Amino acid sequence: MPSPPPRSPHEAPKTGRREAWIRHLADLHRDRPDRQVVAGHHNINYVVPLGWSLALLLRTMPFRARVKCRMPREAVEVVPRIWPSEPELLAVVSRYLKEVPRCFRDFGDWSLHSYRAGRALSEVQPQGPVGEAMMRSFAEFFARAAAVPEADLPPRPADWPESGQSEAFLRWLVDFTEKRVHEPNRRRFDALFSAVGVRPDAMTAFLDDPARPRLTPRPFCLLHTDVHRANVVVDRKQLAVIDWELAMYGDPLHDLATHVVRMDYEKDEQTRVKALWAEGMERAGHAAMTEGMATDLPVYLDFEYAQSVFPDIMRAALDLTALPDAPDAADFAGAATRVCRAVRRAAEPLKLDSAPDEGAAESALREWCAGPFGRVLGAGSGVAGQA
Repeated sequence: MPSPPPRSPHEAPKTGRREAWIRHLADLHRDRPDRQVVAGHHNINYVVPLGWSLALLLRTMPFRARVKCRMPREAVEVVPRIWPSEPELLAVVSRYLKEVPRCFRDFGDWSLHSYRAGRALSEVQPQGPVGEAMMRSFAEFFARAAAVPEADLPPRPADWPESGQSEAFLRWLVDFTEKRVHEPNRRRFDALFSAVGVRPDAMTAFLDDPARPRLTPRPFCLLHTDVHRANVVVDRKQLAVIDWELAMYGDPLHDLATHVVRMDYEKDEQTRVKALWAEGMERAGHAAMTEGMATDLPVYLDFEYAQSVFPDIMRAALDLTALPDAPDAADFAGAATRVCRAVRRAAEPLKLDSAPDEGAAESALREWCAGPFGRVLGAGSGVAGQA
Protein backbone atom coordinates (compact mmCIF):
# COMPACT_ATOMS: atom_id res chain seq x y z
CA MET A 1 0.00 0.00 0.00
CA PRO A 2 1.57 3.35 -1.00
CA SER A 3 2.39 5.73 1.82
CA PRO A 4 0.49 9.05 1.96
CA PRO A 5 2.19 12.09 0.48
CA PRO A 6 4.20 14.18 2.94
CA ARG A 7 2.18 16.85 4.68
CA SER A 8 3.02 20.41 3.78
CA PRO A 9 4.55 22.36 6.67
CA HIS A 10 2.01 25.08 5.91
CA GLU A 11 -1.01 22.77 6.21
CA ALA A 12 -1.28 22.73 10.02
CA PRO A 13 -1.00 26.51 10.44
CA LYS A 14 -3.65 27.01 7.73
CA THR A 15 -5.98 24.56 9.46
CA GLY A 16 -5.36 26.28 12.78
CA ARG A 17 -6.19 29.68 11.32
CA ARG A 18 -9.34 28.31 9.71
CA GLU A 19 -10.55 26.79 12.97
CA ALA A 20 -9.79 30.01 14.82
CA TRP A 21 -11.92 31.95 12.29
CA ILE A 22 -14.73 29.42 12.65
CA ARG A 23 -14.70 29.86 16.42
CA HIS A 24 -14.56 33.64 16.11
CA LEU A 25 -17.48 33.83 13.69
CA ALA A 26 -19.43 31.23 15.69
CA ASP A 27 -19.03 33.36 18.83
CA LEU A 28 -20.34 36.39 16.92
CA HIS A 29 -23.32 34.37 15.70
CA ARG A 30 -24.08 33.12 19.20
CA ASP A 31 -24.09 36.65 20.61
CA ARG A 32 -26.31 38.24 17.93
CA PRO A 33 -28.96 40.45 19.56
CA ASP A 34 -31.68 39.11 17.22
CA ARG A 35 -31.09 35.46 18.14
CA GLN A 36 -34.06 33.20 18.81
CA VAL A 37 -33.84 31.57 22.26
CA VAL A 38 -35.12 28.02 22.72
CA ALA A 39 -34.57 26.71 26.25
CA GLY A 40 -35.00 23.17 27.54
CA HIS A 41 -34.21 21.27 30.72
CA HIS A 42 -30.67 20.42 29.62
CA ASN A 43 -29.64 23.08 27.08
CA ILE A 44 -30.19 26.66 25.96
CA ASN A 45 -30.24 27.00 22.17
CA TYR A 46 -29.70 30.23 20.21
CA VAL A 47 -30.98 30.01 16.65
CA VAL A 48 -29.43 32.49 14.17
CA PRO A 49 -28.92 32.87 10.40
CA LEU A 50 -25.82 31.07 9.18
CA GLY A 51 -24.28 33.76 6.94
CA TRP A 52 -21.94 33.35 3.95
CA SER A 53 -18.57 33.61 5.69
CA LEU A 54 -19.21 30.96 8.31
CA ALA A 55 -20.99 28.75 5.76
CA LEU A 56 -17.96 28.77 3.46
CA LEU A 57 -15.61 27.91 6.32
CA LEU A 58 -17.92 25.06 7.37
CA ARG A 59 -18.23 23.95 3.72
CA THR A 60 -22.00 24.01 3.79
CA MET A 61 -24.72 25.92 1.93
CA PRO A 62 -25.82 29.23 3.48
CA PHE A 63 -29.00 29.83 1.45
CA ARG A 64 -31.74 30.62 3.96
CA ALA A 65 -29.94 28.35 6.43
CA ARG A 66 -29.86 28.80 10.16
CA VAL A 67 -27.67 27.28 12.85
CA LYS A 68 -28.23 26.39 16.48
CA CYS A 69 -25.75 27.46 19.14
CA ARG A 70 -26.25 24.80 21.83
CA MET A 71 -25.14 25.58 25.39
CA PRO A 72 -25.47 23.05 28.24
CA ARG A 73 -27.30 24.15 31.37
CA GLU A 74 -26.26 23.24 34.88
CA ALA A 75 -28.87 20.68 35.88
CA VAL A 76 -30.01 18.50 38.72
CA GLU A 77 -29.22 14.96 37.58
CA VAL A 78 -32.50 13.09 37.11
CA VAL A 79 -31.89 10.94 34.01
CA PRO A 80 -28.83 8.95 32.91
CA ARG A 81 -26.38 10.25 30.32
CA ILE A 82 -24.09 7.39 29.32
CA TRP A 83 -22.47 9.40 26.52
CA PRO A 84 -21.23 12.76 27.84
CA SER A 85 -20.62 14.16 24.33
CA GLU A 86 -23.78 14.64 22.30
CA PRO A 87 -21.73 15.92 19.31
CA GLU A 88 -19.75 12.66 19.25
CA LEU A 89 -22.99 10.67 19.13
CA LEU A 90 -24.54 12.94 16.51
CA ALA A 91 -21.58 12.31 14.22
CA VAL A 92 -22.80 8.70 14.08
CA VAL A 93 -26.57 9.20 14.21
CA SER A 94 -26.69 11.86 11.48
CA ARG A 95 -24.92 9.49 9.06
CA TYR A 96 -27.72 6.95 9.34
CA LEU A 97 -30.70 9.20 10.09
CA LYS A 98 -30.21 11.97 7.58
CA GLU A 99 -32.99 14.14 8.99
CA VAL A 100 -31.22 14.48 12.35
CA PRO A 101 -29.35 17.82 12.66
CA ARG A 102 -25.59 17.37 12.66
CA CYS A 103 -23.00 19.06 14.81
CA PHE A 104 -20.66 21.35 12.84
CA ARG A 105 -18.25 22.00 15.69
CA ASP A 106 -17.90 21.12 19.36
CA PHE A 107 -16.11 23.95 21.17
CA GLY A 108 -16.21 22.24 24.56
CA ASP A 109 -18.30 24.77 26.47
CA TRP A 110 -20.87 24.88 23.65
CA SER A 111 -21.44 23.45 20.20
CA LEU A 112 -22.65 24.62 16.78
CA HIS A 113 -25.34 22.53 15.06
CA SER A 114 -27.32 22.59 11.86
CA TYR A 115 -30.90 23.69 12.37
CA ARG A 116 -33.87 21.59 11.38
CA ALA A 117 -36.57 23.81 9.86
CA GLY A 118 -40.16 23.20 10.87
CA ARG A 119 -42.30 23.42 13.98
CA ALA A 120 -42.16 21.36 17.14
CA LEU A 121 -44.98 18.87 17.45
CA SER A 122 -45.66 20.43 20.86
CA GLU A 123 -46.70 23.58 18.96
CA VAL A 124 -48.58 21.85 16.16
CA GLN A 125 -50.41 19.38 18.44
CA PRO A 126 -49.63 20.14 22.10
CA GLN A 127 -52.03 17.48 23.36
CA GLY A 128 -54.58 15.00 22.15
CA PRO A 129 -54.46 12.63 19.14
CA VAL A 130 -51.60 12.89 16.66
CA GLY A 131 -53.15 10.67 13.98
CA GLU A 132 -52.28 7.44 12.19
CA ALA A 133 -49.72 8.96 9.81
CA MET A 134 -47.70 10.49 12.64
CA MET A 135 -47.72 7.25 14.63
CA ARG A 136 -46.53 5.34 11.56
CA SER A 137 -43.69 7.84 11.21
CA PHE A 138 -42.71 7.22 14.83
CA ALA A 139 -42.71 3.46 14.27
CA GLU A 140 -40.48 3.91 11.22
CA PHE A 141 -38.12 6.14 13.20
CA PHE A 142 -37.65 3.55 15.96
CA ALA A 143 -36.98 0.83 13.39
CA ARG A 144 -34.35 2.96 11.61
CA ALA A 145 -32.68 3.92 14.88
CA ALA A 146 -32.48 0.24 15.79
CA ALA A 147 -30.48 -0.36 12.60
CA VAL A 148 -27.61 1.99 13.57
CA PRO A 149 -24.61 -0.37 13.97
CA GLU A 150 -23.49 -0.97 17.52
CA ALA A 151 -19.85 -0.89 16.44
CA ASP A 152 -20.18 2.74 15.28
CA LEU A 153 -21.57 4.01 18.59
CA PRO A 154 -19.30 5.60 21.22
CA PRO A 155 -18.05 3.33 24.03
CA ARG A 156 -20.47 2.57 26.85
CA PRO A 157 -19.62 2.70 30.59
CA ALA A 158 -17.53 -0.21 31.83
CA ASP A 159 -20.41 -1.71 33.83
CA TRP A 160 -22.92 -1.54 30.95
CA PRO A 161 -24.99 -4.72 30.40
CA GLU A 162 -24.29 -6.77 27.30
CA SER A 163 -26.83 -6.95 24.48
CA GLY A 164 -29.64 -9.31 25.43
CA GLN A 165 -29.29 -8.78 29.19
CA SER A 166 -32.66 -7.05 29.50
CA GLU A 167 -33.11 -7.81 33.20
CA ALA A 168 -29.64 -6.41 33.97
CA PHE A 169 -30.49 -3.33 31.90
CA LEU A 170 -33.64 -2.69 33.95
CA ARG A 171 -31.67 -3.18 37.15
CA TRP A 172 -29.10 -0.62 35.94
CA LEU A 173 -31.90 1.89 35.33
CA VAL A 174 -33.44 1.29 38.75
CA ASP A 175 -30.04 1.49 40.44
CA PHE A 176 -29.39 4.83 38.73
CA THR A 177 -32.76 6.20 39.87
CA GLU A 178 -32.19 5.07 43.44
CA LYS A 179 -28.52 5.99 43.87
CA ARG A 180 -28.09 8.97 41.55
CA VAL A 181 -31.49 10.65 41.77
CA HIS A 182 -33.38 9.59 44.88
CA GLU A 183 -30.64 9.16 47.49
CA PRO A 184 -28.62 12.33 46.67
CA ASN A 185 -31.78 14.45 46.77
CA ARG A 186 -33.50 12.70 49.66
CA ARG A 187 -32.17 15.08 52.31
CA ARG A 188 -33.12 18.17 50.30
CA PHE A 189 -36.59 16.89 49.43
CA ASP A 190 -37.18 14.36 52.24
CA ALA A 191 -40.05 16.22 53.87
CA LEU A 192 -41.74 16.80 50.53
CA PHE A 193 -41.34 13.18 49.34
CA SER A 194 -42.66 11.88 52.65
CA ALA A 195 -45.57 14.33 52.73
CA VAL A 196 -46.87 13.06 49.39
CA GLY A 197 -46.33 9.38 50.28
CA VAL A 198 -43.12 8.45 48.43
CA ARG A 199 -41.20 6.03 50.65
CA PRO A 200 -37.37 5.91 50.76
CA ASP A 201 -37.32 2.28 49.53
CA ALA A 202 -39.86 2.77 46.75
CA MET A 203 -37.64 1.89 43.76
CA THR A 204 -35.95 -1.05 45.47
CA ALA A 205 -39.34 -2.48 46.34
CA PHE A 206 -40.42 -2.09 42.71
CA LEU A 207 -37.37 -3.96 41.43
CA ASP A 208 -37.57 -6.78 43.98
CA ASP A 209 -41.33 -7.29 43.79
CA PRO A 210 -41.76 -11.09 43.41
CA ALA A 211 -44.89 -10.53 41.31
CA ARG A 212 -42.95 -8.57 38.67
CA PRO A 213 -42.20 -10.62 35.52
CA ARG A 214 -38.50 -11.16 34.87
CA LEU A 215 -37.67 -9.74 31.47
CA THR A 216 -37.18 -11.74 28.29
CA PRO A 217 -33.68 -11.39 26.78
CA ARG A 218 -33.83 -9.07 23.76
CA PRO A 219 -31.13 -7.68 21.45
CA PHE A 220 -30.06 -4.13 22.36
CA CYS A 221 -30.00 -1.17 19.99
CA LEU A 222 -29.61 2.60 19.93
CA LEU A 223 -32.30 4.29 22.05
CA HIS A 224 -33.26 7.97 22.06
CA THR A 225 -35.19 7.64 25.38
CA ASP A 226 -36.85 11.07 25.13
CA VAL A 227 -39.11 11.05 22.06
CA HIS A 228 -41.87 13.45 23.08
CA ARG A 229 -43.71 16.30 21.38
CA ALA A 230 -41.13 18.99 22.15
CA ASN A 231 -38.31 16.87 20.68
CA VAL A 232 -40.04 16.22 17.37
CA VAL A 233 -39.81 18.73 14.51
CA VAL A 234 -42.52 18.48 11.84
CA ASP A 235 -42.04 19.85 8.31
CA ARG A 236 -44.40 18.99 5.45
CA LYS A 237 -45.76 16.11 7.53
CA GLN A 238 -42.26 14.63 7.85
CA LEU A 239 -40.69 14.41 11.29
CA ALA A 240 -37.20 14.66 12.70
CA VAL A 241 -36.33 13.62 16.24
CA ILE A 242 -33.87 16.05 17.83
CA ASP A 243 -32.02 16.40 21.17
CA TRP A 244 -30.03 13.18 21.55
CA GLU A 245 -28.20 14.00 24.78
CA LEU A 246 -30.07 11.29 26.74
CA ALA A 247 -29.58 8.53 24.16
CA MET A 248 -28.28 5.14 25.25
CA TYR A 249 -27.77 1.58 24.09
CA GLY A 250 -30.23 -0.90 25.55
CA ASP A 251 -33.52 -2.75 25.47
CA PRO A 252 -35.74 -1.29 22.71
CA LEU A 253 -38.89 -1.73 24.82
CA HIS A 254 -37.53 0.94 27.16
CA ASP A 255 -37.51 3.45 24.29
CA LEU A 256 -41.09 2.55 23.37
CA ALA A 257 -42.23 2.90 26.99
CA THR A 258 -40.69 6.34 27.49
CA HIS A 259 -42.26 7.44 24.19
CA VAL A 260 -45.73 6.18 25.12
CA VAL A 261 -45.63 7.86 28.54
CA ARG A 262 -44.06 11.18 27.55
CA MET A 263 -46.25 11.64 24.46
CA ASP A 264 -49.27 11.40 26.76
CA TYR A 265 -51.21 9.41 24.17
CA GLU A 266 -54.90 8.83 24.64
CA LYS A 267 -55.83 5.20 25.29
CA ASP A 268 -56.75 4.25 21.70
CA GLU A 269 -53.60 5.78 20.22
CA GLN A 270 -51.45 4.22 22.93
CA THR A 271 -52.70 0.80 21.86
CA ARG A 272 -52.26 1.62 18.17
CA VAL A 273 -48.72 2.97 18.43
CA LYS A 274 -47.62 -0.18 20.25
CA ALA A 275 -48.96 -2.32 17.40
CA LEU A 276 -47.34 -0.09 14.77
CA TRP A 277 -44.01 -0.23 16.61
CA ALA A 278 -44.06 -4.03 16.65
CA GLU A 279 -45.04 -4.19 12.97
CA GLY A 280 -42.33 -1.71 12.01
CA MET A 281 -39.65 -3.60 13.93
CA GLU A 282 -40.64 -6.91 12.35
CA ARG A 283 -40.78 -5.41 8.86
CA ALA A 284 -37.26 -3.97 9.33
CA GLY A 285 -35.86 -7.35 10.34
CA HIS A 286 -35.84 -6.70 14.09
CA ALA A 287 -38.46 -9.28 15.12
CA ALA A 288 -36.23 -10.49 17.97
CA MET A 289 -36.54 -7.04 19.57
CA THR A 290 -40.29 -7.60 20.01
CA GLU A 291 -39.95 -10.91 21.90
CA GLY A 292 -41.82 -10.90 25.21
CA MET A 293 -43.42 -7.53 24.47
CA ALA A 294 -46.83 -8.43 25.92
CA THR A 295 -45.43 -9.12 29.40
CA ASP A 296 -42.34 -6.87 29.41
CA LEU A 297 -43.65 -3.58 28.03
CA PRO A 298 -45.95 -3.11 31.07
CA VAL A 299 -42.88 -3.49 33.30
CA TYR A 300 -41.06 -0.69 31.47
CA LEU A 301 -44.21 1.46 31.54
CA ASP A 302 -44.43 0.94 35.30
CA PHE A 303 -40.75 1.84 35.64
CA GLU A 304 -41.24 5.05 33.65
CA TYR A 305 -44.16 6.13 35.85
CA ALA A 306 -42.22 5.13 38.97
CA GLN A 307 -38.92 6.85 38.19
CA SER A 308 -40.58 10.03 36.93
CA VAL A 309 -42.20 10.73 40.30
CA PHE A 310 -38.85 11.97 41.64
CA PRO A 311 -37.97 14.54 38.95
CA ASP A 312 -41.61 15.61 38.65
CA ILE A 313 -41.87 16.42 42.36
CA MET A 314 -38.46 18.11 42.44
CA ARG A 315 -39.16 20.18 39.35
CA ALA A 316 -42.52 21.31 40.69
CA ALA A 317 -40.81 22.57 43.86
CA LEU A 318 -37.76 24.05 42.12
CA ASP A 319 -39.91 25.91 39.58
CA LEU A 320 -41.64 27.70 42.46
CA THR A 321 -38.31 28.89 43.86
CA ALA A 322 -37.15 30.01 40.41
CA LEU A 323 -39.98 32.51 39.95
CA PRO A 324 -38.82 36.15 39.87
CA ASP A 325 -41.44 37.02 42.49
CA ALA A 326 -42.81 35.06 45.42
CA PRO A 327 -45.16 32.31 44.18
CA ASP A 328 -48.85 33.14 44.49
CA ALA A 329 -51.87 30.92 45.06
CA ALA A 330 -52.15 30.01 41.37
CA ASP A 331 -48.46 29.02 41.24
CA PHE A 332 -48.84 26.70 44.23
CA ALA A 333 -52.07 25.24 42.87
CA GLY A 334 -50.42 24.49 39.52
CA ALA A 335 -47.43 22.86 41.21
CA ALA A 336 -49.73 20.78 43.41
CA THR A 337 -51.57 19.53 40.33
CA ARG A 338 -48.27 18.40 38.79
CA VAL A 339 -47.23 16.60 41.98
CA CYS A 340 -50.57 14.83 42.36
CA ARG A 341 -50.54 13.64 38.76
CA ALA A 342 -47.02 12.24 39.15
CA VAL A 343 -47.85 10.45 42.40
CA ARG A 344 -51.13 9.03 41.07
CA ARG A 345 -49.35 7.57 38.03
CA ALA A 346 -46.63 6.06 40.24
CA ALA A 347 -48.94 4.82 42.99
CA GLU A 348 -49.56 1.34 41.56
CA PRO A 349 -46.01 0.43 40.40
CA LEU A 350 -44.50 1.82 43.62
CA LYS A 351 -47.30 0.35 45.74
CA LEU A 352 -47.76 3.65 47.55
CA ASP A 353 -50.15 3.55 50.49
CA SER A 354 -52.07 6.58 49.25
CA ALA A 355 -51.90 9.50 46.85
CA PRO A 356 -52.30 13.05 48.19
CA ASP A 357 -55.17 15.31 47.23
CA GLU A 358 -54.26 18.70 45.81
CA GLY A 359 -54.81 20.46 49.12
CA ALA A 360 -52.33 18.20 50.91
CA ALA A 361 -49.81 18.53 48.08
CA GLU A 362 -50.12 22.32 48.09
CA SER A 363 -49.57 22.44 51.85
CA ALA A 364 -46.48 20.26 51.49
CA LEU A 365 -45.09 22.52 48.75
CA ARG A 366 -45.73 25.66 50.79
CA GLU A 367 -43.99 24.14 53.80
CA TRP A 368 -41.01 23.05 51.69
CA CYS A 369 -40.65 26.47 50.05
CA ALA A 370 -40.75 28.17 53.45
CA GLY A 371 -38.13 25.79 54.84
CA PRO A 372 -34.33 26.01 54.65
CA PHE A 373 -33.95 24.32 51.25
CA GLY A 374 -36.69 26.35 49.59
CA ARG A 375 -35.30 29.61 50.97
CA VAL A 376 -31.71 28.80 49.94
CA LEU A 377 -32.68 27.82 46.43
CA GLY A 378 -34.94 30.81 46.07
CA ALA A 379 -32.01 33.08 46.94
CA GLY A 380 -30.38 32.35 43.57
CA SER A 381 -28.59 29.01 43.56
CA GLY A 382 -28.69 28.87 39.78
CA VAL A 383 -30.10 25.36 39.57
CA ALA A 384 -33.76 25.98 40.30
CA GLY A 385 -35.99 24.66 37.58
CA GLN A 386 -33.10 23.41 35.45
CA ALA A 387 -33.49 19.69 36.07
